[in-house]
Amino acid sequence: MKLILKIVGSLIALLLIAALAVAGWYLYQKQPVRSGTLNLDNLSATVRVQFDERGVPHIKAENQNDMYRALGYVHAQDRLFQMELVRRLAKGELAEVLGPKLVESDTLFRTLGIRAHAKSAAAKMDMTTPAGQALLAYLDGINQYQDKHRSPIEFDILGIPHQPFTPEDTFAVSGYLAYTFAAALRTEPVLTFIRDELGADYLRAFDIEWNPQGVLTPPTVLSQRDRDGLNRIAQVSLEAMELAGVPLFEGSNAWAISGKRTASGKPLLAGDPHIAFSTPSVWYEAHLTAPDFELYGHFQALSPFALLGHNMDFGWSLTMFQNDDMDLIAEKVNPENPQQVWHNGQWVNLETRSETITVKNAPPVRINLRRSPHGPLINSVFKDSMGDTPIAMWWAYLETENPIAQAFYELNRADTRDKAREAASKIHAPGLNVVWANAKGDIGWWASAKLPQRPQGVNPTFILDAAKGEAEKPGFYAFNFNPQEENPARGYIMSANHQPKPSSGVPVPGYYNLPDRAQRLDDVLSNPKVRWDTQAAQALQLDSGNGHARRVLQNLLPVMQQVVTDPNEKAFIEPLTKWNGDYTTDSIAATLFSQLLYELGKAAMEDELGEVQFEHLLQTRAIDFALPLLIADPQSPWWDNVDTKAKESHFETVRVAWTNTLQHLQGLYGTSLLDWRWGIAHTLTHAHPLGMQKPLHLLFNVGPFPSPGGRETPNNLSGPMGPAPWSVSYGPSTRRIIDFADASRAVGINPVGQSGVLFDRHYADQAERYMAGAYVPQHLDAEDIKAHTKSTLRLKPFR
Repeated sequence: MKLILKIVGSLIALLLIAALAVAGWYLYQKQPVRSGTLNLDNLSATVRVQFDERGVPHIKAENQNDMYRALGYVHAQDRLFQMELVRRLAKGELAEVLGPKLVESDTLFRTLGIRAHAKSAAAKMDMTTPAGQALLAYLDGINQYQDKHRSPIEFDILGIPHQPFTPEDTFAVSGYLAYTFAAALRTEPVLTFIRDELGADYLRAFDIEWNPQGVLTPPTVLSQRDRDGLNRIAQVSLEAMELAGVPLFEGSNAWAISGKRTASGKPLLAGDPHIAFSTPSVWYEAHLTAPDFELYGHFQALSPFALLGHNMDFGWSLTMFQNDDMDLIAEKVNPENPQQVWHNGQWVNLETRSETITVKNAPPVRINLRRSPHGPLINSVFKDSMGDTPIAMWWAYLETENPIAQAFYELNRADTRDKAREAASKIHAPGLNVVWANAKGDIGWWASAKLPQRPQGVNPTFILDAAKGEAEKPGFYAFNFNPQEENPARGYIMSANHQPKPSSGVPVPGYYNLPDRAQRLDDVLSNPKVRWDTQAAQALQLDSGNGHARRVLQNLLPVMQQVVTDPNEKAFIEPLTKWNGDYTTDSIAATLFSQLLYELGKAAMEDELGEVQFEHLLQTRAIDFALPLLIADPQSPWWDNVDTKAKESHFETVRVAWTNTLQHLQGLYGTSLLDWRWGIAHTLTHAHPLGMQKPLHLLFNVGPFPSPGGRETPNNLSGPMGPAPWSVSYGPSTRRIIDFADASRAVGINPVGQSGVLFDRHYADQAERYMAGAYVPQHLDAEDIKAHTKSTLRLKPFR
């Protein structure tokens, strides 16, 4: 019997060893290849790829086409699943691999017209130009990797079929990028509701630059079903991007300091674009070298041209312009023919087209899409919530030439101010601030976008009335009318998504961020005593405070001290009275303030707006502007609870908000203030698309980490306003600092890791350092690269 048990035990052990060996071999075949020699088609000479200690490829080629082909190959081996998912989201093809729950998302993105526009843009691009040749070579590198190697784990789990990557995919992804910048779908419906249903007194709480009534008299008439349809579009859009794990662009910091203000005597460039966190992160770093070209770049999926970059001679960073390049337009329908709308004094036919959505494990779905002269009709996406009034979407991305690939091809080579300005002028949508510097001593900033001319007095903050001509665009302003600066006398340029003041006087409506982050940066940068170097720039990027809390509390604390009479509750107020506004991980006041601000908004506004509209308001920047103005205005009608017979003042509503704050935090963390620290309530997890499904989150997600920073601090680790606990959803997607006294000593950081391949050593090797505020070198010098090379891959042409 013992012998039998021993044999059975040995067999089980052998089976386990065999299973582990098979699993190990399976995972090994999925890993990136970073050493040895591989053959690639279409190369004209051998390309050497040296991988440094972070897995960053340093590509050296004999010509630029070979260089871009090699970039595509190594980019794909680290990020193929990310490439696949972002192209499917942009083109409305997620349901094919994720099933029926993504049909609504696919319907929305096809309605937006990104897929059709990408197909048209790819057909128009001259592929014989250097930019066109670079794009084709890069995509060829991706496709060769996909054809010759095992699929990533995610492809096997989801059953994703291989499809070649095309220029159409690249243009679709740029369309998705533009869409993530557009706040109109989230903001205009709720502000139009406030204007039309509640009135001008309620709009006082929002920072609206022009006449809050616009020129629409009477206001645009929308039914509740119209509003429900628009709300659903905003919700589906957010859910799709979260489910797909595709980063949403949220904001950014960038500054350039001239040599007269730096310790080295040369310009210094710093930048940290604020983008939604994910695994892998949005940026892929690569150093490209050819006889006539060199650049250390940060690349987005399916783009061969760096969106951020530098070399020894020049560099640039980006922030989001936040200009309003999307209008929602209420169309007037012909009562005799529902397929016609009023335009330029006559009834015109709607354009229609049909598309088919392939659905995994379900029949295909046929959708009919309509378009007016102003753009696609977006509220007819979902038939069960379609209202009576067609809402068209005018979007600069669809209505401009927008040679964005050519723009970044040129920006990657812009070693002079004239070249940088010319490249920036070719970015039509999305709106981007290009902050640039070079080793010769120049600094510059260009707010890049095609700015539409709108009829006098029209406020695009609201849904426009097409029947009255409010949606017509006579043209676009010339680029020289855009906000911009070159070598200003003050010695620095700063961009932080705040509303610019154009020297041309042309108004630039937009959905700008609170000014507090920009003000904090400007206060520090304007200090004439500071001689700027890399360490000083790092300290500013990692700054976790601003003046927002002090600005709010100066009006709020006097009210609270009157309405809070219980001695025990007064003890909870004390941290707020002593707080300097820094969101450090050990701050108790940061937790109290963030919960209280949400409860104030909820107590004041949810009764008038309803739960759905209030939730959508929380997703917008409008709420950030509204609450400080509301708290400073004791006569605001928002303070009254319309669900009660009594008329509440700000005293009663602040009291309700404070009580709810304490109850919520005590329910989560107990009664000890020591357990209310910001790092306990405010954490960052880098989520992978498959990590949305338990227990896969234990494998694919990275985190959680206690997180400093907060809404509109320079270290802008944050998320939408809401109740505790807070999951950080966006923040610095990289932190870069380049002193042009020696750009080979530039530093940066990736929030997670260079690789998107599970179990690869570079999958999450930077995550802890990122949270600790560390920086790592971005090697540019040949000897430095050699010293830090961990492996070398040679890509050789077939002979």
